[in-house]
Amino acid sequence: MRGFIVIFAAFLAISFPVGTFAADNGKMGYVDIQKVLNLSSAGKDAKEQLTSKVKKYQDEINRKQEELKKLKDVLEKQGSILSESAKTTKERDYQQALKDLQRLQKDAQDDLQAKDEELTRKILTDIEKIVQDYGRKNNFAFIFIRNDSMIYADDKADLTDQILAQLNSIRK
Repeated sequence: MRGFIVIFAAFLAISFPVGTFAADNGKMGYVDIQKVLNLSSAGKDAKEQLTSKVKKYQDEINRKQEELKKLKDVLEKQGSILSESAKTTKERDYQQALKDLQRLQKDAQDDLQAKDEELTRKILTDIEKIVQDYGRKNNFAFIFIRNDSMIYADDKADLTDQILAQLNSIRK
């Protein structure tokens, strides 16, 4: 059965010459999406938004770390002279501050990841529309995403700069 499938596939390949497809609409190209994301004005704006958010979170985390350090210093310096109940209260305060810091770090990480995904998704949606429109208008059969799986791609097939220019023109 397997031999029949191979023979049938070979017959089909011979029956439909590659030239027929290439003559009709065989143009192919590729887009380096990462380059478009990094160099586009939309990508730069997204990066600025994320950087600003990172800075706000980092400032808050630094402030909480300082508070935590002060609590630990008080606990270490005064631990031997404090009453048992006061020492227990200070240790509980320290543990609560540590939990608050860890929660803030996790929340910040989750929020930043969600914001990054949201901003990237918006840009990728625009890129997809531009590429589809560009492909239709310029009679491309295929436009691929440049990635590590591509073993070879001729620079003449690189459409990245054209797509980047169009994205920048709609995002002014």
